Amino acid sequence: MLGEVHGGVCLKRFGVLILLFSTAGIVTLAAQTKRIFTNPRPEPHFKTLFPNAAGFSAFGGTPLHYKVYGEDPKANPAAPPIGFIFWTTDVVPNERAYHGPIHFLVGMDVRGVIQNVVVDYNSEPYGYFSIDPPQFVAQFKNKSIRDQFRVGGDIAAVSRASITMNGAARALRDSSRTIAKTFLTPDQIKQ
Repeated sequence: MLGEVHGGVCLKRFGVLILLFSTAGIVTLAAQTKRIFTNPRPEPHFKTLFPNAAGFSAFGGTPLHYKVYGEDPKANPAAPPIGFIFWTTDVVPNERAYHGPIHFLVGMDVRGVIQNVVVDYNSEPYGYFSIDPPQFVAQFKNKSIRDQFRVGGDIAAVSRASITMNGAARALRDSSRTIAKTFLTPDQIKQ
């Protein structure tokens, strides 16, 4: 009888430990899926992404984004958007380069064509093994989401950072395609 009581107490303690570790795992997972945020003021980059834009929406939606307008949406609330601005890390948060996520701010029009890209933040090594050379992001300008985005194919590897280059190209490709799939019809997307 003493063995049964002792066994029951051990079983209860074991159950409490399982519950404790399960809860810790869920809390850790929730913490890992939080939004990766580095720049509270991206607006100065908006004119780089869309030089002729007349206005921008508030940040929001699913996936998170700004809408870009060709005419002031305050003056004409029915104005259709001409594009979208988004961070790759908000759309595909699990895409990583060599040292972690690269925070690209992307401007894409309503035909699924990238207008421009800004490297908002990255923690990749600097120099010959990085995405820092300006010609890397420049090659994404006017790129359609229908393109391959393949390093060594339609994307030139401008440094020896193959893991970084591939991760950056995947982040740009997958986030742009996700935004297009969410907000555009197949007929809108440039062939």
